[in-house]
Amino acid sequence: MSQLKIAVHSTLQVPPTYTSRISREAARRRTFAIISHPDAGKTTLTEKFLLYGGALHLAGSVTARKNQRAATSDWMALERERGISITSTVLQFEYRDRVINLLDTPGHRDFSEDTYRVLTAVDAAVMVIDAGKGIESQTRKLFEVCRKRGVPIFTFMNKLDRPARSPVELCDELESVLGIAACPMNWPLGDGADFRGVYDRLQKQVHLFERTPGGAYRAPVQVAGLEDPAVRNTLSESVYARATEELELLTGAGAEFDHRRVLSGELTPVFFGSAANNFGVQLLLDNFTELAPQPLPRRAQQRLVHPEEETFSGFVFKIQANMNPRHRDRMTFIRIVSGRFERDMTVTQASTGKKIRLSNAQKMFAQDRETLDEAWPGDVIGIVGNHDFTIGETLSPDGLLSFHEIPRFAPECFALLINNSTAKYKRFREGLDQLLKEGVAQLFELEQSHQKIPLIGAVGPLQFEVLHHRLTEEYGADCRIENAAWNTVRWLRHKHSANTATLPPLPSGATFARDPANRLVALFTSDWSARFFAEQNPEWICESQPLESNS
Repeated sequence: MSQLKIAVHSTLQVPPTYTSRISREAARRRTFAIISHPDAGKTTLTEKFLLYGGALHLAGSVTARKNQRAATSDWMALERERGISITSTVLQFEYRDRVINLLDTPGHRDFSEDTYRVLTAVDAAVMVIDAGKGIESQTRKLFEVCRKRGVPIFTFMNKLDRPARSPVELCDELESVLGIAACPMNWPLGDGADFRGVYDRLQKQVHLFERTPGGAYRAPVQVAGLEDPAVRNTLSESVYARATEELELLTGAGAEFDHRRVLSGELTPVFFGSAANNFGVQLLLDNFTELAPQPLPRRAQQRLVHPEEETFSGFVFKIQANMNPRHRDRMTFIRIVSGRFERDMTVTQASTGKKIRLSNAQKMFAQDRETLDEAWPGDVIGIVGNHDFTIGETLSPDGLLSFHEIPRFAPECFALLINNSTAKYKRFREGLDQLLKEGVAQLFELEQSHQKIPLIGAVGPLQFEVLHHRLTEEYGADCRIENAAWNTVRWLRHKHSANTATLPPLPSGATFARDPANRLVALFTSDWSARFFAEQNPEWICESQPLESNS
């Protein structure tokens, strides 16, 4: 029978000068995000992790009936109305001897920069795939972001309780489409109405599951060997024969498990199950907490920073206002890179040199808060208050470290944001300024426009809806969105001159604008138009990302 041997390699060698308490606490942390295409089951799996981690006694569902609870991780009114996750939230819970920091990411069809930023704050990712559909477009995009950062990925083939593609085909697709080797850690026993459980290749045991009403409670499980009569009696002859044949094939054809390759992002452990019915969730959680990396060293501009260092350091990856309408405040999310965080400690902003006392620190569980006295590498803390933080800001006691963790992404859609009421202009401007600080959208100014109407850009068009919703609901502004035809942006700089007074001709429908740093950009109605412009103007540098130096 197919066997799987696992040797777990430590991701860290602790120098003797480091504080042992910090080392112990860092080793307990597992900080990760769940990524998926919409409707693949990301939010459901998130809640089932909380259920098995003891953080929830009853799992909610965004597709639940009226008498069931709404999804724990969705806090914005628009999220509850639409049944989707729009913003990123933080969920921390303990599982056995591990502290799990789960960063819930947006899962709608138009995800935003918020999604990308969250992936800078994690050490691993769980990729959820609908077993009936295989790899889909959003999954591919998010996978590429993880790959570029070298983030280890664990794969969960979900919805085996529905008709599914062949598990062999699904694993092959990971390699052929995503270019990552796949090692199945367990194997499904049937699919759809015939799905009864999974075979654990490590323990060489079959886990037979029983359904629970609405998947609200842990699924009762019966464990036995593959040859056990109870297994043979539970599975149909065709399912049993197919499973044993496929497991034998894995012995010679499947990728071997190599923990070092997992940690380097070259190999993904694959798990099968049904999150909605709690089938295979605990096997995934048990293996993930054992095999995923603890907080890793991160590269600052000055040097490599190790988690176990005594000196505190961290970076801002998200800013969110009005998470709880009762508070009407501003929350800054900080990923701790090294050292111990203590409430009331004083840190220095790397960008300004300004010293700030972090007195109002919060531990978060979606919209719920709890005062936090200390935190450790890998943890995400929320600082409440109107501190002048910006996304990407580095915090440390002396301000001498500077992390460059937050990438910039070019907008793919644009719109004019029009204020309808001069009487409410102050509310409109105040709300817009706050939401721009949060990174909900990017602001541009048209180069030859006489009207100072904000031009906003975003990665996905749903962000415009979010922006409008929050301006009207949270700030009482009266405004409207008018979509623009541009969908491609290029940052421009002349190769030989800093003088941009004389600008080159543009293709039909294109225009010039300035970004918040006053850098010259050109907006085009298609990628073809942008390429044509670049070919016709070889003396101009055209980049899809902001240029470091521009006029």
